[in-house]
Amino acid sequence: MASAVSENPFGRSITTEDIVDTLGFFDSWEDRYKYIIDLGKELPAMPDELKTEDRLIRGCQSQVWLEPSEQDGYFEFQADSDAFIVKGLLGVILSAYNHKRAGEILDFDIDSYFDELDLMRHLSPTRGNGLRAMVQRIREIAGE
Repeated sequence: MASAVSENPFGRSITTEDIVDTLGFFDSWEDRYKYIIDLGKELPAMPDELKTEDRLIRGCQSQVWLEPSEQDGYFEFQADSDAFIVKGLLGVILSAYNHKRAGEILDFDIDSYFDELDLMRHLSPTRGNGLRAMVQRIREIAGE
């Protein structure tokens, strides 16, 4: 899986490899869920004034807000949710997409990443649909 940290104006952040490696240390999905929730707690706080209707992602069971910014061709996404596990899943997704150029975002094989994490098998169908809606919105932004 190609997701090395690019030279970008935002600096280093947690990578998909970091997440795959860390989740591999845990024997149970209960411990993996705790780690995923902790990822969400590490996301920078999204200001309340950005939590508006136009930033809501449709298709998520929980409320999820996404705000993109771009600097020197690199994207950074601020995101938040009203559900702890969803905020953690945002951390998993943003490790794949933050601090990347549009082409890197569109080329990244998110399904292989989710397979490597064995993630979709451990999410409810509605939560899996929400995860896909988050990914789709990020890809739409990168494609604009």
